[in-house]
Amino acid sequence: MMVISRVKGFYQLSVDERVDLITKGIGLTEDEINVLSNGMTLDLADAMVENVIGQIGIPLGVAANFKINGKDVFIPMATEEPSVIAAASNAARAAYDLGGIHTATSGTIMRGQIQVLDICDPYAARARVFENKEEIIEQCNLKDPTLVSLGGGVKDIEVHLVNTVKETMLVIHLIVDTKDAMGANAVNTMAESVSPLIEKITRGRVVLRIITNLADKRVVRARGVFSSEMLGGEEIVKNIVSAFEFADADPYRAATHNKGVMNGITSVVLATGNDTRAVEAGAHAYASRTGRYRSLTTWEVNNEGNLVGTLEVPMAVGIIGGATKTHPVAQVALKIMGVKTAEELAGMIAAVGLVENVASLRALSAEGIQTGHMRLHAKNLAVMAGAKGDLIEKVVQKAVEERDFRYDRILEITNSL
Repeated sequence: MMVISRVKGFYQLSVDERVDLITKGIGLTEDEINVLSNGMTLDLADAMVENVIGQIGIPLGVAANFKINGKDVFIPMATEEPSVIAAASNAARAAYDLGGIHTATSGTIMRGQIQVLDICDPYAARARVFENKEEIIEQCNLKDPTLVSLGGGVKDIEVHLVNTVKETMLVIHLIVDTKDAMGANAVNTMAESVSPLIEKITRGRVVLRIITNLADKRVVRARGVFSSEMLGGEEIVKNIVSAFEFADADPYRAATHNKGVMNGITSVVLATGNDTRAVEAGAHAYASRTGRYRSLTTWEVNNEGNLVGTLEVPMAVGIIGGATKTHPVAQVALKIMGVKTAEELAGMIAAVGLVENVASLRALSAEGIQTGHMRLHAKNLAVMAGAKGDLIEKVVQKAVEERDFRYDRILEITNSL
């Protein structure tokens, strides 16, 4: 089926109209449409985590106007924050006619760490590990023959000497191709299973055996050209570049700058049932890899005067295993995106992160972040104040006209209409 993500006035459609449009383009079944409305059952929730007493609903929206690697796609985003989805849709429009967003991935390699203590000859122990490399790899791969049959498994090892205040630790990295899985369970199982062999080889004591979320061998890169005219002109573009330079030089600004990136990334990671904490941790660690915390994105101006952005970030996500397979909404989200591999999903998530960042920078560089954000936030306040149906938009419009978004004022407006 042909999907066209460029839909004029998509935000003005009713919920049913949006679902109908997605259904026709993607081919959702009646059961999948019901899942979007009802989420998971309590029985399923009880099977996923401990001590279940209920569930919390997070709004699931779709961002429009995305073209990624030449393919139109609607992007499911799960977030409680107003303006995130609208901002992504608006900014994606500025790149659509200039080719959209292009992505590239470095593969699906994860690292597992095995910490070895109490070694009297750490340099010799390091050498002995390399001498027994093939046996270590073979024993690890015996724990996951299915992954190996798909072309994955441990491909190599690294051995690091880490100097602490007390001793020199030996830390072995298992270099594992996890294919379409995020891979934590596979990597952790391998690390635990090979530990007795590691102790025998090193004559030390293994303690920690776990994946690292700094997935620096699973990096995704996104690039897009954004129309200067659609962003607001030359002055706005210059301000965006200056804002990036500020973030890249100052960690206080970089923290909020990268939060804008993660607004987009985390929303899609959550919508697809992936591990938001792992992706967040990896991204922020990667932003610090030069020794100080810096911007995850870069922004510059091309010969035509348009804004060019790039993003480089680790992206440990999967389309099999974990909540991606057990959560029914995650399955529908993956179907809406039409992804077939974990690498394709990683590219789409990175594209959203790049677009979300330029949306934030454009707002900061022009009218300020609060104008659009507070209009959307006012809807929440209007509902809190008791507004319903058509009254909600009337309250919001009045608050916008007055530029007063205090709850007590919105309550007064609601009671007066």
